[in-house]
Amino acid sequence: MDDPSLLAKRRKTHAMNASVKETARTKKAAPAKRNRLSSVTTAIRLLKAFSEDEVEIGVSALAQKLKVAKSTVHRLAVTLVAEGLLEQNPETERYRLGVGLFGLGTLVRRRMNLSNEARPYLFDLRKHTGETIILGIPTDTEVMHVYDLESPQAVGIKSDLGARRPAHCTAVGRAIFAFAPEETVERLLAGPLVRRTSHTITDPARVREIFAEVRQRGFAIEDEESEPGIRAIAAPVRDSTGAVVGAVGVAGPSLRLSLEAIENFAPSLLDTVATISSRLGHGAGYRQR
Repeated sequence: MDDPSLLAKRRKTHAMNASVKETARTKKAAPAKRNRLSSVTTAIRLLKAFSEDEVEIGVSALAQKLKVAKSTVHRLAVTLVAEGLLEQNPETERYRLGVGLFGLGTLVRRRMNLSNEARPYLFDLRKHTGETIILGIPTDTEVMHVYDLESPQAVGIKSDLGARRPAHCTAVGRAIFAFAPEETVERLLAGPLVRRTSHTITDPARVREIFAEVRQRGFAIEDEESEPGIRAIAAPVRDSTGAVVGAVGVAGPSLRLSLEAIENFAPSLLDTVATISSRLGHGAGYRQR
């Protein structure tokens, strides 16, 4: 049988070890907790504090909700007001959500509406062409694929959802940026244009000429300029204001699709984007513009 004093000593040692481990865990978790309570996180929590029941909230109430100092709330609120994400009522000095958030929300809603409205017609277009169908939207000076349908054929191409592609050498990008404001086109052409294949056109003047051709024809062609062995055709989609909010593309392997074959998709592609555009509120006469 063990000596009682020895057992007590072991228990004390075990307790001390457990305490040391707990302290180590606490210290390790501290940085993560600090990160979660960073100024960015607190700013997001501040914005989420508003609701239909509380449209306007004062500094003291926000500080209480967020469990932070009033000085912190005031500093964040001033910054958010400067960026248009918050507004301050001059009479009550309380804060409310700013119109800047409405603008951001509109971008998200536009993307969601475009995908939802386009989906059934993209399936019809794939059935008609038998090729990969892409739906892209502008993002800065690139395009992002927000929806894609792969070709049912054995030999086809894969379009990665969420992938970003350059605008100067892709059919989807050209179909969108050919109708972009001049300042956007200037920004696109200001930086060095990446040569992705031996066919990629990187001369800004020539890209401008291509954009002019797209505006005249109503669709854009891509001839192995973004990816070797890939050809594509794309046409723009417009919203209720007439602005180009995206483009639909048909793409496939150049071994199967000659330039003549890819251009033969133009009538069905233009019908598709005209239908989608009308679903987004665009008026009649889209094909003629």
